[in-house]
Amino acid sequence: MKVLIVDDEPLARSRLRDLLSDIGHIDVLGEASNGLEALRLTQTLQPDVVLLDIRMPVMTGIEAARHMTELPHPPAVIFTTAYGDHALEAFDANAVDYLLKPIRMARLEQALQKSQALSRNGADTARPGAPDSEERTHICAHHRGNLILVPVADILFFQADNKYIVVRHSGGEVLIDESLKSLEEEFSHRFTRIHRNALVANPHIKTLEKASDGHHYIHLQGVGEGLAVSRRQLSVVRKVVAAIGGQG
Repeated sequence: MKVLIVDDEPLARSRLRDLLSDIGHIDVLGEASNGLEALRLTQTLQPDVVLLDIRMPVMTGIEAARHMTELPHPPAVIFTTAYGDHALEAFDANAVDYLLKPIRMARLEQALQKSQALSRNGADTARPGAPDSEERTHICAHHRGNLILVPVADILFFQADNKYIVVRHSGGEVLIDESLKSLEEEFSHRFTRIHRNALVANPHIKTLEKASDGHHYIHLQGVGEGLAVSRRQLSVVRKVVAAIGGQG
């Protein structure tokens, strides 16, 4: 069984490695100290199981686990944590098991056996989970078989395009298969709906201008073209622009 260890504490990673060594028949492929690093290593190393801490910097284990379900061959996830208040979120993220620190060998071995049994029986570890209860720090997209993670802080706008959503960010754009409504609800404090087909990032708003055709357009930092603001959303957009000190 191939295992990836993920924890922001070196001592915790070392203890897990020792426990796995004592259990035997385990190949530890590597270690990661946060969720983002774990995702990158999971894509590269393709472990069977990820032992995943929850409270970590950069990206939490809960978010990382949800992104892992988008991989072509998602690993089984076993959460390892010192806190018992994330159990529901963990199983919403399709975890195989949830181990509280200090982790005992018998419980770790039991969890590994469970993940092996699920894999042997062909269980789908990539079932869609329940709606996320925590806001993501990254948006997950697919491109040529690879998983691309875009930091939410780098996103300029979301725009509906047929069945997909265009995510324009500081490094380009990607397509995702999500609804604009769900994105609006999740990131309501950071993005504003300007039209039935678009959300813009408040921190990147530069100006709100009325064009010669009588329509209003939002201009964002780093975006050449203006984005149309519907009459229905105009009053809301004006308040947001005024609050951030933009021109409108």
